[in-house]
Amino acid sequence: MTDSATASADGRVDQAIDEKVRSAQAAALDLANVDNDERTRALHAIADAIDDNREMIQEANAVDVAAGEKQLEAGEYSQALVDRLKLSAAKLDSIVEMVRSVAEQDDPLGTTLDARELDEDLELYKVAVPIGVIGTVFESRPDALAQIAALALKSGNSVMLKGGSEASESNRVLYDLIEEATADVDAIPAGWAQLVEARADVTAMLEMDEEIDLLMPRGSSEFVQYIQENTSIPVLGHTEGICHVYVDREADLAMAVDVAFDAKVQYPAVCNAVETLLIHESVAAEFLPEITARYAESDVEIRADEATREIVGDHVSLQAATEADWSTEYGDLIVSISVVDSLSAALAHITEYSSKHTESILTADADRAGRFMRQLDSASVFHNASTRFSDGYRFGLGAEVGISTGKIHARGPVGLEGLTTYKYLLEGDGQLVATYAGENPRPFTHEPFEGEWTPGRLSSRSNRQ
Repeated sequence: MTDSATASADGRVDQAIDEKVRSAQAAALDLANVDNDERTRALHAIADAIDDNREMIQEANAVDVAAGEKQLEAGEYSQALVDRLKLSAAKLDSIVEMVRSVAEQDDPLGTTLDARELDEDLELYKVAVPIGVIGTVFESRPDALAQIAALALKSGNSVMLKGGSEASESNRVLYDLIEEATADVDAIPAGWAQLVEARADVTAMLEMDEEIDLLMPRGSSEFVQYIQENTSIPVLGHTEGICHVYVDREADLAMAVDVAFDAKVQYPAVCNAVETLLIHESVAAEFLPEITARYAESDVEIRADEATREIVGDHVSLQAATEADWSTEYGDLIVSISVVDSLSAALAHITEYSSKHTESILTADADRAGRFMRQLDSASVFHNASTRFSDGYRFGLGAEVGISTGKIHARGPVGLEGLTTYKYLLEGDGQLVATYAGENPRPFTHEPFEGEWTPGRLSSRSNRQ
């Protein structure tokens, strides 16, 4: 075996990681200039390929799930991880729909974000462009591969796709289908998507700060934190999804039961599922028996503070919550519950323990809702809605590459806009800086106007404000 190749898990000889990154870099330059119609056509080809090859995908996925269940029995994997592995018929439906949704999103590239006249016939444009080469490292969920690849293609970015070994068979089949589908669209450059399988290649990727423009990890908080601490490449992600639902004293309690149940049970293995439920003391006696009974019917383990345990009594089995529970992302059918004496106390609890992902208040009082939504510093804050809505597809972004709890570049569910940056384009007519410096300099106008950048032409005066 040569120095430029490594063996993958199934014995295939793969390109070395540096060669794959170079290929992605070259493709990124070309992909940034591919017409939106061609990128859209390629995405529909991907959706068709996945739709037409369901049996093959599910056969590969069954191998991963069977191995995962053995690891679960051995205590190596959690039930949540195994659940995330499974590609059911419904999940394949959602993948196909997601890819088509991304395809039909507006083109995120070439949009003029700002235009201003610096002087007569000297115009500056701020225009959206791709980021370049995006490195992704994700655990467990093979559907993430299709999401990330689709968003990268639509936004004109090359992408390095490193999935977890627990989903290797599923990831390989999905990647091969994506590669083959886009190869049939002549405008899409070869090498725009690269599958990375060797664990050692992750370490190598983390050191490629001159080749990879952005890293997007998806997985456990420990995993994301490891990535953040071991690279100088910008990282877009969140370390934890500790989400809260607060049932206010003015809540519609029937609605509150439904929302709190959905936020935990609809899909507990994901980062936007609620982990802590807070209840105002004035409605606790009425609300808690109903929500805890409903949780118990769905095998939710409840970890409760003393006030909650006193109200519920022996009707439902409750464990005493520990200090650690308030700062734990369970990713499973487990919820912590606490009674609070005021909106201020709820805000203080969330501020102390939240990972700044998603919080929701259930109340009929607009003023109290407004205070909650303004005061909290989380990426998404909801009123009378399940935390599970914190999702790129549900937000109308087509899909998401992940959720960012940071405040720089992109925040919340990251869709196409989060995968673009911008550059400045200046259209002039021979102007010199010397004209605007020294004695009696000509003044700049710095006047904003509405207009799209057009190569080689100055905008008409009629477009200016």
